[in-house]
Amino acid sequence: MSSFPQHIETMELRVPPPRQPEPQVAPQPVDEQPPAPKPRSGGRDRYLDLLRALALFRVVIYHNFSWAWLPLVFPSMGVMFALAGSLMARSLSRPAVTVIRGRLRRLLPPLWLFGVITIGLSLLDGWGPNSEGHPGWWWGKLVFWIMPLSTPPFAEGTLSGFGGLLEPGWAEQVGVPLWYLRAYLWYVLLSPLMLKALRRFPVVTILTPLAMALCSGLVPQDGRLWETLSDFTTFGSCWVLGMAHQEGLLRKLPQYVAPSIAPLIMLAGYWWLSSRPVEDPTEVGDLESVPIAQAVWSFGFVLLLLHLSPSWQNWPGPLQRWNGLISLLNARAVSVYLWHTMALELSVPIIDLAWRSDWASANLAWLLNTRYPQFLVALPLIALFVLTFGWVEDLAAGRSPRLFPWPRRIKGRRRAG
Repeated sequence: MSSFPQHIETMELRVPPPRQPEPQVAPQPVDEQPPAPKPRSGGRDRYLDLLRALALFRVVIYHNFSWAWLPLVFPSMGVMFALAGSLMARSLSRPAVTVIRGRLRRLLPPLWLFGVITIGLSLLDGWGPNSEGHPGWWWGKLVFWIMPLSTPPFAEGTLSGFGGLLEPGWAEQVGVPLWYLRAYLWYVLLSPLMLKALRRFPVVTILTPLAMALCSGLVPQDGRLWETLSDFTTFGSCWVLGMAHQEGLLRKLPQYVAPSIAPLIMLAGYWWLSSRPVEDPTEVGDLESVPIAQAVWSFGFVLLLLHLSPSWQNWPGPLQRWNGLISLLNARAVSVYLWHTMALELSVPIIDLAWRSDWASANLAWLLNTRYPQFLVALPLIALFVLTFGWVEDLAAGRSPRLFPWPRRIKGRRRAG
């Protein structure tokens, strides 16, 4: 047998293969731009927790005192929607269907409990299918208590107030917070689309709800469709701003941009508000009754707040003492928002008892004629409602129910400050 093939194999082993030319690497420019900021991640942002607690407290104060200047000082609804939008964008790193299902699970059980009690009391006070003249439609509207795609129905000035114990329109006042849940639900359902649009067309996506608000006068301002559209256009830009904050898009702006344009935006909102006709020409109207002004003012205010965001992972020393209260309000945000109007309504007959005292009516009439006693009575009632019904939020979130979710102090750790 010839050894020629073996010789070829030997030559292949001895002769090294030809060297391949190394790929040329392009030199890096000296003035290379830094990478884009990554979305926020990690634990709780205590700054956002503080804003949510302040927003809730401001809502309670406003619904008690009705001070028209209060929404200008702190536009709670715009802030709350911005915070919710930021959390929603953070959650959408997971599949959208899973996130939406989780949000609905957290929102709906507290609403259902509130609806069962509110509707039950309204039925006992004389409300029913025949009270509005359309029995079929009355039963049909009750479905919005199950899925609040539109405002859940409530009795509007048709009750006796349990024989004069409550005001005839008590149910209408108790139902005031329901619009927020309706708007929140629509934002949650639309968030996957809004986040995709934000990542592709950030400026257009942020400004579109504001542009829609300015054009809202072209749409008939009546009916359930108008209510839903009005909420979306009024607070949609705040929701998207919260998403942009979470995505790190606002940090791409030069540091001087937000503090420069936010006051101008707020000034435009105030101008629109002050130019609207009011009963008293010497007073400025209520911001929450002028959707366009509220949309513009809230947008500028939220932009400034998010620009100033220090992103606290731990509380600064002066705020450490408020950790318990702020954490409690965040853990029971839905319960506080839903039940605070019920507490305010129930405080009215309690204050009326003081008027039956001859001494109090003679010596404390100056105080009883104000809203301060009602507020002081409502606060413990809110705490009672949260203690009684707040555990539903734990069940809805898949946590072990707690009657009083005050944060537990870690053993061996001393309180700062």
